[in-house]
Amino acid sequence: MKGVFEISGDSRYDDEITERYHFPSNYLPVARNLAGDWIVYRETRIAGGRMAYIAAAMVERIDPDPVDPSHYYARVRDYLEFDQPVPYRDCDGRFAERFLREMARPGDAGRTMRGKSVRALDNADFVAIVNAGLAETLDPDNRIRLELDTFRIDVETSLLLGDQFAQRRVEQMLVNRKIRDANFRNHVLDAYENTCAVTGLRIVNGGGKAEAQAAHIWSVADGGPDIVQNGVALSATAHWLFDRHLISFDDNLCLLVSHNKVPSEYLQLFPPAGQQIRLPRDSGLHPRPDFVARHRERFAGALAH
Repeated sequence: MKGVFEISGDSRYDDEITERYHFPSNYLPVARNLAGDWIVYRETRIAGGRMAYIAAAMVERIDPDPVDPSHYYARVRDYLEFDQPVPYRDCDGRFAERFLREMARPGDAGRTMRGKSVRALDNADFVAIVNAGLAETLDPDNRIRLELDTFRIDVETSLLLGDQFAQRRVEQMLVNRKIRDANFRNHVLDAYENTCAVTGLRIVNGGGKAEAQAAHIWSVADGGPDIVQNGVALSATAHWLFDRHLISFDDNLCLLVSHNKVPSEYLQLFPPAGQQIRLPRDSGLHPRPDFVARHRERFAGALAH
């Protein structure tokens, strides 16, 4: 059963929405039915929220809160942020969720949603919300820019992109590595304005494709999420060095370099010691310290060998 988890900017709950959703026991029966299936996150209007659906994730399991027996955690995986928020009500006034569309009076929406922060979602509505949320990633005009052109994708991904995205296809799309990478690339390069954070190079080729690449800080293979805060825009060479832990960042996001392993001709492209790398204008999109610390541990290990 698909579902909706509501989130707000001033939540008192212990949420980390890429990993867990914290909720009181009155939602437990619904939450248990969502285990093993997909949900979408919806921001409320509280604290300037957008009243929109912002991401999808798979509910892996429901765990009791070890500290507070009146609360539980939904453990999630495969979190994927939408390209743009999907309004809970479109420009024609149509609600995205069936139970809201069935209200006698549309003005009662706020009252109707009270006490429904965890709720079921029709499969058809889930498909429509995800398709709208990933419209930019799935737009054929963006295939080259997001590296989903025919030269870079496999048959399975090609079939997904050519389908009409019924429920089964949408679920496969949400875990497809090429499509997730395209979504990640879109977010990271937008945040970094298509500019390598280390070298400052900004080259955009035909089809709008940037020379910079989207690098994961905590690798996906080791469990890292596909979110901007776990990414950094890097040129191909810097990306190669970063993935091999020959360069990394300190706590202030200044570059660390394994000088005995990095060719000297590359060093002149790097910022001076003590100078911060180029970062997104929005500080909320800067690399998360815990992700950087994970990468730096591997960097330190590479130095020791």
